[in-house]
Amino acid sequence: MNPKREELINMLIKSERPLWRSVAKSLKKRIREVNLSRINKYSKKGDIILVPGKVLGGGDINHKVTIAAFLYTKNAIEKLKKSKSKIMSIEDLYKTKPKKVILIG
Repeated sequence: MNPKREELINMLIKSERPLWRSVAKSLKKRIREVNLSRINKYSKKGDIILVPGKVLGGGDINHKVTIAAFLYTKNAIEKLKKSKSKIMSIEDLYKTKPKKVILIG
């Protein structure tokens, strides 16, 4: 397993919140892949999206969101920047202690 992934899993598993422990378990099993079209379908402007895996550039996103994921494709990053969305790592989102997160993946 990737050392960066293992370190993230170990950090999240210690969390008090069930959400983060669930994300850790998901990352431990496998890296999920989610297209932008799916994120667009299940989110609205201003939402905070958490993908326990990789964001792919399939489809488009037509509103501004904050997305935290373990990996992003180059195409996904370009499309997210075009929509003026915020891109961050799962670790960075964890540190901000958001109250409401939409888990996709």
